[in-house]
Order: sequence, then structure tokens, then C-alpha cells
Amino acid sequence: MEQNEIYAVEYNQQGNQERKPEKGGRYFWCGLITGLVVALLIVSGVYLVNRVQNTIIARNQISNHTNTNANASREEDTSSDDTAITARTIEKMELIEDIIDTYFYQEDIDRAVLEEGAYRGMVEALGDPYSQYYSAEELAQLYQDTQGIYYGIGAYVSLDTATSYAKISGVIAGTPAEEAGLRENDIIYKVEGQDVYGMALEEVTGLIKGEEGTTVHITLVRDGVEIEKDIVRRRVESPTVNSEMYENGIAYIQITEFDTVTEDQFAEALAVARELGMKGLILDLRSNPGGNLISVVNIARMLLPRGLIVYTEDREGRRTEYKCDGTRQLEVPMVVLVNGNSASASEILAGAIKDYGIGTLLGTTTFGKGIVQRPIEMSDGSAVKLTISSYYTPNGINIHGVGIEPDVVCEFDSERYYGEERYDNQLESAKELLESMIK
Repeated sequence: MEQNEIYAVEYNQQGNQERKPEKGGRYFWCGLITGLVVALLIVSGVYLVNRVQNTIIARNQISNHTNTNANASREEDTSSDDTAITARTIEKMELIEDIIDTYFYQEDIDRAVLEEGAYRGMVEALGDPYSQYYSAEELAQLYQDTQGIYYGIGAYVSLDTATSYAKISGVIAGTPAEEAGLRENDIIYKVEGQDVYGMALEEVTGLIKGEEGTTVHITLVRDGVEIEKDIVRRRVESPTVNSEMYENGIAYIQITEFDTVTEDQFAEALAVARELGMKGLILDLRSNPGGNLISVVNIARMLLPRGLIVYTEDREGRRTEYKCDGTRQLEVPMVVLVNGNSASASEILAGAIKDYGIGTLLGTTTFGKGIVQRPIEMSDGSAVKLTISSYYTPNGINIHGVGIEPDVVCEFDSERYYGEERYDNQLESAKELLESMIK
């Protein structure tokens, strides 16, 4: 499952989804050019230098233009600064494809793969690790994952910005990942022998997922040591909310991510806790990678007082506010567990709780992702997910690259947790703190 994401379908004032129109042909050509340039890098640079004269000949063959006409086209192109799609770039695109046809060592070239690579190349050229192109199949899989069911190993995956590798940010109980001994913060080095350095999260998770009953070989790095794991994929049902009642009226609710199903699951867990006489609440957002903006806003409306939950600002400074009417404000003390893998949507909720002072944050500083992405669908079923805005807590704080500091710092004791005790020192500290707050 992907992490560190806020993905949101745009909603109108009535709360209904709105589909944005496709942007037209210029995006196809720009993407195709960029992707084909990326594909061309497969060809040896030294080899091409040695073949300059042949390349010039190939260029003349494909263009069927005289040098005079080619120069005239380039002169025309210099007058436009608002688009990369000109006669010159189209001509160069055709030339690059011809060079690939002429010199690439494999004869059978999959044109569909080149086309997909073109679209991906355009988005990758933005240099934003959170922007991504989705084919129609990938987009359908993304939406399926938000329903809490998929085929894979049962681990949450997020981006480790320090290494440009993906990492395990959480493990779902009772899944192949847990059975194989995967741990939070394990770096994913290779999947099926392929180095995943710099890959988008969707690419990494796409390699890990697969048909039920098949095996995936993953190379992890833990504390500087490589670990090889063969894990059998199977159907994973990921409840996004887990709950439990402890002694002294302490309710425990864990949100593992914010999907479309999370709102109802959380509402049910909270209602059950109240029926069982809840006197205090532990809200566990540790290793929650984020998710759907609308889902976290609706959950916040079950906890917060009247006022602002979060607001976003786009590049033009346009502000969108999400508010709470305060009619369902939590009436008991609350402790919120957070850590370095609590990101994005989970930081929206934690940040609002901290700003209003209705709960105490315990754990370690959160991830620090204060930007919002949205997939924009096109008529062929594909989509481009782009970073479209920054978000701010009710007090106007943007936590991007900084994170949210807890009110009570409590480092996780991994040795005790992964030992025979399975002792969660952060959770036990939260219980003790909450007991002191209950009157």
C-alpha cells in the first residue's frame, strides 16, 4: 500500500465529486517527447557520439526536409515561450524514435511501453516525488486499494527521503509481511533483484503486489545489514480502524490509514467505545501514512470543537477551508500517539488536535508532509496525480519538511517490542498519562 499521500477527488460545494475535463493534445506530445528522451538514454552516449554522421543522415531521411526548411522551423519555434510543443520538438521526437529503431539492440520494441514511458517521463521531469502518472489499470488498482482489499504482502510502504528508497512504514497483523518478520523502517533495497532506488512509491508497490499464491523476493536493509525475504502474496484485507477497551474506561482506537472506508469504521468504533463507558481515548496514528483528505476531515468533525480543521493554498494563493461545526466534539481526555511515519492526512488530524488543545500528542516528531496531491483523470481512464497545494493547521502552521513535535517525547523501544515481550512502551506510557487525566 502506498504511503505519504493525500489523494483527493475534487468535490463541489454539495460534496459531490466533480470530474475535470481532459486537457487536450499538447500534454500528450509534451509527455511523449520527454519520455522518449528518457528511453533514449538506454542507448550508449559514447556510441551515439561515434555515430554522429550516421545520425545526421538518419535525421535527413526521416524528416524529408532540406536544411533550409529545418532551420526555418526552428526559427519559428523560438517565438513561443508558453509551450514546449513546437515543430522543432515534434521533429526531434520523430528523430529520437528513428534512432531507437535504427540502433537499439533489441529488434522488437513495444510501442505501447514507449508511449507509457513518454507520459511518465513528462511527470517525472517535474522533480516532485509525489507527482505520478497512472495508466488506466494502475488507477483502477489505486482506487481498489482504498477500499481496504488488495493482493500483496500486507505492509505499508512510504518514501525514505534520506535514502531515496522506499521503506516499510507499518505491518498489518496476520499478514505475510508480519509472518516473514518485516519491521517498521526496514529499507526496501531490491524487489526481485531490481534496485528500486529513486522509484516512485507506486512503482515499488506495483512490483511487490501480484497474483495470490505467487512469491516475491525482497531485499531489505535493516541496521546496515541486507536481509533476503521470499514472501508469498495473498489476499489482504486491511481494516483501517482497530479498537479495544482497556481497564479504567480507557478506549483505544488505531487508524492505520485514511481510506474511503475509514470514516464509517471510525464512527462505529467511537460509538462502541461510548456505549462501553469510555472515560478517555487513546488515538493511535503511529505509522499512518495518510490517505484521503475528505476522510480525515470528516473524522476530525467527530472530535474537534467548532472552527477550522485545515486549509489549503494553491500556487495562486487561493485558499480552501475545511471547517467543523463542533456538534460532535469529543467529551473525554485524549492522548494521540504519533511517530516519524505519521504523515500527511494523519498530520492534519494530529495538528488540529494539538492546535485546539483537546488532546496530548505522545511519541516522536511526525514525518512532515504538508502538501496535497490530487489525481486528475483523463477520458481514456488514465490519470496524472499532481501536487496541487500546501495545507496549514488551524493556527496557520505548514509542517512540510518539519513535522509536528509531540507534547510528550517518548522514543519507541524496538528491542522490547520485537522481543518475546511484545511490549509497547509508547502505548503503556499513553495509558499512564490518560489515567492521570481522567477525573
